[in-house]
Amino acid sequence: MSRRRVVVTGLGAVCCFGNDVPTIWEAAKAGRSGARRVTRFDPSNISCQIACEVRDFDGQAYFGREAKKLDLFSQYGVVAADEAIAASGLDFEKEDSYRCGVIAGTGIGGLIEMESQHTILRDKGARRVSPFFVPRLMGNALSGHISIRHGLRGANYVTVSACASSSHALGLAFHAVRDGLSDIMVTGGAEATITELAMAGFSNMKAMSKRNDEPERASRPFDRDRDGFVMGDGAGMLVFEELEHAKARGAEILAEVKGFGMTADAHHITAPTPEGEGPAQAMRQALADGQVDRERVTYINAHGTSTPLNDAAETRAIRTVFGEHADRLCVSSSKSMVGHLLGGSGGLETVLTARMIHDGVINPTINYETPDPDCDLDYVPNESRETPIDHALSNSLGFGGHNVSVLFARLDG
Repeated sequence: MSRRRVVVTGLGAVCCFGNDVPTIWEAAKAGRSGARRVTRFDPSNISCQIACEVRDFDGQAYFGREAKKLDLFSQYGVVAADEAIAASGLDFEKEDSYRCGVIAGTGIGGLIEMESQHTILRDKGARRVSPFFVPRLMGNALSGHISIRHGLRGANYVTVSACASSSHALGLAFHAVRDGLSDIMVTGGAEATITELAMAGFSNMKAMSKRNDEPERASRPFDRDRDGFVMGDGAGMLVFEELEHAKARGAEILAEVKGFGMTADAHHITAPTPEGEGPAQAMRQALADGQVDRERVTYINAHGTSTPLNDAAETRAIRTVFGEHADRLCVSSSKSMVGHLLGGSGGLETVLTARMIHDGVINPTINYETPDPDCDLDYVPNESRETPIDHALSNSLGFGGHNVSVLFARLDG
């Protein structure tokens, strides 16, 4: 069977900058930081007290009485999916519903629901636990609600692989369309883990920044003085569509999806291999899957967490794969602005990557002030850069040793 071409025809997002892609994209191009002191609970007893919270989101206004059936992560994901589908111009009543599906990612799922219902159980007893508890906490509620809302009867599931969750979903959705199993896939991911328990856990393992007095300067990927990531929450969702199907209905095409690679470090449950062998092989696989020479890659949206081990290992991986061409690459980390959405990070960062390809503008790595000898690439420091992007990789690396790289490109005919 011939390989079908897959394109991006819709984008949707929710994050600390707002609840729609145009607002978020303008903030990212401007190099703003969304980090502030946590407001959802008193973080005083936690070493990291800052996050990139979604601030102006009213699930009750959006969903009405149905809001009580969705944990916050699902609400974010559904809102982003609704935007992506609307932006695509699709009318699913005109489509074969069994050839339209949803593959989405979340690293933790309904953590807010788990914490709140456990408190009710402890304080008020078992009979007071909500009957909506189980359907709200399920990770697969994310894809299920999108499917139900839009009548999508094709492939429907959620990938869970820590910070690589969304990117695994993207790659599997790409292959589903390319290989002829589906014509249209809604894909991406969502997360809502800015809770006291999660923040305490990540802080106590010394993974998060302690720059509590200057939150806007805390996330600083690849900078010598980086001291940990800043958590974010939200969602990023995309519509992947078979090229001829998109052309036939006159859809705007934002980018083409070209390749997908995934590997495992088989090394440590939370630390990357120092030389980045796993991420390097995932990037090689994505290039091979897309049948693209490495010299055609213009840009890499790095995982770039602002942690000492990750940023150095990812840099080494890029140098291993690209050799001398690594010095001509633009590399940036969107996490410097929107924080780390854990399982939702790949979705949001791919939304931004698609806009970068479409607009020919690369969002910067902000807070890059002091070069690190172990991080010696062009990280597009502090200001956006206008440049045409031929091909772009989006990397996601997750606890458990999961490595994913997805290859995108400008549509070339």
